[in-house]
Amino acid sequence: MSGEFVWRMEDVLDLYAAPHDPTRPVVCLDECPVSLHDDVRPPLPPAPGHPARRDYEYRRCGTACLAVAFDSHRGWRHVWAGERRTKRDFAGWLKELVDVHYPAAAAIRLVVDNLNTHTPGALYEAFAPAEAHRIARKLEWHYTPKHGSWLNMVEIELSVLADQCLDRRLPDLATLARETTAYADRRNAQHATIKWRFSTSDARTKLDHLYPSLDPS
Repeated sequence: MSGEFVWRMEDVLDLYAAPHDPTRPVVCLDECPVSLHDDVRPPLPPAPGHPARRDYEYRRCGTACLAVAFDSHRGWRHVWAGERRTKRDFAGWLKELVDVHYPAAAAIRLVVDNLNTHTPGALYEAFAPAEAHRIARKLEWHYTPKHGSWLNMVEIELSVLADQCLDRRLPDLATLARETTAYADRRNAQHATIKWRFSTSDARTKLDHLYPSLDPS
């Protein structure tokens, strides 16, 4: 692996280990595609002596996108459901984080991967320069290394979301939005969080093979 990989890995791990600062929250953000499906035949409700039944056959209804922002210190997450994940969509999520969810923050320390939409430039493609500049000044960017998306804590939250909410047939965007909002509300009410334990010192011992070999000469 390159020194760039190691630097980005340690940057994110140090960020997770830093003391909580409510004026500079750490927010992890990522997206995932979702396939929409509907029943071909109406499911049968439970009846005396018979459980609820659903036919194995289904109809494909296209795809959608989910984006999740996650703050482990608050035990808070927010889910956006949309048709796509363009730079304009990404810029809209950032604006909502800054103006709605963290209006009093001095800065949001943002953890994202290296997807080509995940850049400050996305703001300038979606908003007028002054507005893009205002939002960008509230964001501090921390990128996971390439092929190191497991370092983004929100990946764990996306796995929980898939297990608890996406293991059913969701036929359209409205249903997807309703179900994922209910999921986020429930988890937020519980202040469900992730206790990240892997540290920079752990990486230097357990993942020492990822570090560049130093030339003894």
